[in-house]
Amino acid sequence: MTISLPYIHEERRWIPLKADTVTKDYVKDTGVFADIFNYYIYGGRRVILPEQLTERDSTKIALPYGADGAVVPVQKFRDVQKLYAAMTDGKMEYVLYGAENQAEIHYAMPVKNNLYDALEYAGQVEEAAKSHRKEMKRKKEKGEAFAEEGGKTPSAGEFLSGFWVEDRLVPSITVTVFFGSEEWDGPLSLFEMMDVSEPEVLACMDNYHVRLIAPAQMADEEIMKFQSSMREVMLFIKYSKDKENLSRVLSANERRFREVERRAADVIEAITNSGIKYDEEDEVVNVCQAIQEMRKESERDGELKKAREAAGKLYEMGLDTDKIAQAVGYAVETVKGWLGLES
Repeated sequence: MTISLPYIHEERRWIPLKADTVTKDYVKDTGVFADIFNYYIYGGRRVILPEQLTERDSTKIALPYGADGAVVPVQKFRDVQKLYAAMTDGKMEYVLYGAENQAEIHYAMPVKNNLYDALEYAGQVEEAAKSHRKEMKRKKEKGEAFAEEGGKTPSAGEFLSGFWVEDRLVPSITVTVFFGSEEWDGPLSLFEMMDVSEPEVLACMDNYHVRLIAPAQMADEEIMKFQSSMREVMLFIKYSKDKENLSRVLSANERRFREVERRAADVIEAITNSGIKYDEEDEVVNVCQAIQEMRKESERDGELKKAREAAGKLYEMGLDTDKIAQAVGYAVETVKGWLGLES
């Protein structure tokens, strides 16, 4: 049985899965995730390996100060976040990579991503403070001095902040992946969201830039730097509304488009609504064949529509059903069904 995916059943009616759910599931794949950041940071070179990535809880909770000094809980959910660990110059280094998937343009993306990164750093400071408090409590219970290994005694400022002068934050880098076919016309920095032009004022502010991947604004040569199925996803989305160029891209990359992994095919269908059909058991999808079959089906539908219209006009002219069937090339019973003459 063939179905057009992705679909779920809810209350006895079929509804399409939300694009953000499908894209999130796709980007969570370590191979795809590594490919995104290898493209953005290293120009497509395979530096970040999937096995160096560890899934992180994407829920971020911080306690910023609210009105009148009240503490207000804030909860935000990243789409996907992974911890990268690699040995560099004889020591282990860590970087947090976060991906935000957008099926629609978000006109406050600089604020959204800035908040995610800020919450990440706030969370790291809080974790450091918890660790230090736990260690001091342990030493106090054992009757040891507060001085830690190496003879260090935390200063008043360190006690106050909970963050020791030797502590270090793990860098957090967020990339936004736009899965739409149109050009991104939203702001890509905080300054673009403000109506401030005075250099003196701007000099006192820190800007935040959105790191964006958007297929409509990428040359094909750039998209070809992806090594995973992100290449096929981005190419298809880019030309999804341009049949001539889509055919060109499918032909030029036929080998890869004949073996598109299932999750990538789900993303293509969820975003472009192309009507691609494939077996629900398929692990890989031949997108070229699916497009060809879809076009043939469309042509058949068009021919059928013309035949029905012609049959109707001939019937209005007084021709009998036998001659009409002969003229349009369909069985008499079929023509009678079109004309509502079934016995």
